[in-house]
Amino acid sequence: MERYPKPMTVKILVSACLMGHAVRYDGQAKPLVHPALDRWREEGRLVTICPEMSAGMPVPRLPAEIEPGKTGAGVLSGAARVLESKGGDVTEEFRKAAENALALARETGCAYALLIDGSPSCGSGFIYDGSFTGSRLQGEGVTAALLRAKGIRVFSDKEIETLAALIDAA
Repeated sequence: MERYPKPMTVKILVSACLMGHAVRYDGQAKPLVHPALDRWREEGRLVTICPEMSAGMPVPRLPAEIEPGKTGAGVLSGAARVLESKGGDVTEEFRKAAENALALARETGCAYALLIDGSPSCGSGFIYDGSFTGSRLQGEGVTAALLRAKGIRVFSDKEIETLAALIDAA
């Protein structure tokens, strides 16, 4: 009987805060509870990262937002900066964080990313507008923008059903 190699399991890069790790700027987690996550964990599909921590940023850290009216693509192109609430420029840290996430996704064969929305790094549907007032704008953070530009399909935590349907159909 011929043996065929086992089909490769599609991997998913996932924000560490969604997996319950207290890595957010405020020292908190944002755990996402969903049966698909449990199944993917059992199947060995999940690759967890906090991009900011991978770039050496501490927990907790000051809140950061992309400059008003700009998005992650602007940060990658050099047309925008990421600033802390007290004015510190953390643009290079966020660029490094995005590069680290992309490198890990490539090393581990991630075709998809499931990222926390709203983050200046991981936001994929919205980010905060740079005013530190809680106002949102449609757009993506630095890591989400880089992953998408390099062909990785990015989903927010609110789109887990869509991602689950894609993976189940594969």
